Amino acid sequence: MVLVILLVGSVLLAISLGPAPVPPGDTARFLWAALSGGRVAAADATTYQIIWEIRTPRVLLAALVGAGLSAVGVAIQAMVRNALADPFVLGISSGASVGAVSVTVTGGLAGLGIYAVSTGAFAGALLAAALVYLASSRGGALSPLRLVLTGVTVSFGLQAVMSVIIYLAPNSEATSTVLYWTMGSFGAASWAALPVVATVVTLGAVLLHRRSRTLDVLALGDETAASLGVGPDRHRRLLLVLASLMTGVMVAVSGAISFVGLVMPHLVRLVVGAGHARVLAIAPLAGALFMVWVDLIARTLVAPRELPLGAITALIGVPVFIVLMRRKSYVFGGR
Repeated sequence: MVLVILLVGSVLLAISLGPAPVPPGDTARFLWAALSGGRVAAADATTYQIIWEIRTPRVLLAALVGAGLSAVGVAIQAMVRNALADPFVLGISSGASVGAVSVTVTGGLAGLGIYAVSTGAFAGALLAAALVYLASSRGGALSPLRLVLTGVTVSFGLQAVMSVIIYLAPNSEATSTVLYWTMGSFGAASWAALPVVATVVTLGAVLLHRRSRTLDVLALGDETAASLGVGPDRHRRLLLVLASLMTGVMVAVSGAISFVGLVMPHLVRLVVGAGHARVLAIAPLAGALFMVWVDLIARTLVAPRELPLGAITALIGVPVFIVLMRRKSYVFGGR
């Protein structure tokens, strides 16, 4: 309940603040007018457009991506039994980056207009996930160690491909745009992108929560899972597909944002324990709250310029993770 209240308040505050601050009372009035179909004075039309058309979809998208990355991070860490795993350890982020770079540099998918880069990123993410699955599976079995090693290897390979494409790109402006996108940004947020992201993240988080007991068993090891009647390989395949879909959709609209899916699950486990039912209920809210504030810092700290989100999350996540790991009372999965 506390997290919900903090999240709602943070969303309203983040919508109000920016290079051109708007008083919270006016922000609430504009939001109510938009939701209820009310009228806005002609003198307030520009401010209303800033609040409703630019900031509101951006802040909501930040909350959705933060919630989704945190939920996927919890699932992947249990799925591969690796405390350092996050939504990008399987090469999905690198695949999305290659897809976006290819579309931007070559001008492919031009018929999709503003959705061209997002579509390319989403397709690249799914292809990377399929490549990791095919390369790591052996006889239908998915070893956690093999899955992680294959994901890391594919990720490095795709990053090399992306570097070559950028290096050979004739357009320096496109190169700058791509490099900025790969570090994360909600600058392209729009109402058109929200329904798909909201649907995928919400359904994905619900499905992951419904499999919380399965994640508890997978975290204990394959032998224990098999002895309890849980087929680890089958559930791992399902979780891989779900995590890939969620991550692909999020990366397609926000770029690569690091450390959220890595750090947030550990912080939540430290507070509520190792039970995945509790962790998956709290982690999305905590991730959404964190990402709303990160986005607010990104667009106000050096306004009118905007900082890449990945740089801020790394600057916050690295020291937090180091301090967390140095706590003698903390081990992966709980206290």
